[in-house]
Amino acid sequence: MAKDQNTPEVDARTAPVSDSPTASNESTASAKANATEESTKRRSRPGYPPRRGRKLRAKLNEINNKVEKEGTVAVARAVQLLKSVKRVKFDETVEVHIHLGIDTTQSDQMVRGSVSLPHGIGKSVRVVVFCQGENVAKAKEAGADFAGSTELIEKIQKENWLDFDVALATQDLMGQVSRLGKILGPRSLMPTPKAGTVVPMTGDLAAVVREFKAGKVEYRADKSGNLHVGVGKLSFDEQKLVENVTAFVEQVRNTKPTGVKGNYIHSITLSATMSPGVRLSM
Repeated sequence: MAKDQNTPEVDARTAPVSDSPTASNESTASAKANATEESTKRRSRPGYPPRRGRKLRAKLNEINNKVEKEGTVAVARAVQLLKSVKRVKFDETVEVHIHLGIDTTQSDQMVRGSVSLPHGIGKSVRVVVFCQGENVAKAKEAGADFAGSTELIEKIQKENWLDFDVALATQDLMGQVSRLGKILGPRSLMPTPKAGTVVPMTGDLAAVVREFKAGKVEYRADKSGNLHVGVGKLSFDEQKLVENVTAFVEQVRNTKPTGVKGNYIHSITLSATMSPGVRLSM
């Protein structure tokens, strides 16, 4: 039978989709499957957190709005605020973040040191001491977790052993400890006189070990001129946290480099592990 020339041809690519219930259900099911697959891929990608639920988003917005409404506050009020917005079960670490007006490319403007907090940091600190002779026994009696010389240095070099939080060294052993610079340096564990982790020949090694075990913390400005230090746990009494924060901030103020011109401390922020930051007026 001859084809009618007046009958238009239908292109399959532009043909209308059937409105039948079966086709509609299949299309909906396919869309849901694709969305589920895409969501699974998003959750499994490293560096990308899973999508937050509606209740969690609402809770976080409520906390952020509460903190923003307070604005810049005194230390005592900031501590109260952090305690009031706590939403997790574990004991969070309270941290101080300070933005400094320093030029980190200038060696005379580097900010680095250590400070003994009045009430410690609320966690056990593992201390290793590189020393020899009678100092080994003194360090262990004072509470050092590890003390020794050549054997500890070789263990770090050969086994990449780093099961400690603070590394101290006596001045007479720094010649050997300097070989660990490439390993300990990037992790901010290298003993240095500026941080008080190198004990002079006439220094009291036992006293230095006890200070770090009790909660003496090191601080060092990063490339952007910021300091980040834990100053206790959220379960601490409010007054203890206030005193720890004050001690740290005053220590930073007192170590202002002579080469810094203008405003030295631009901002101070207090936060907990799972909370937004609260700006301090200090």
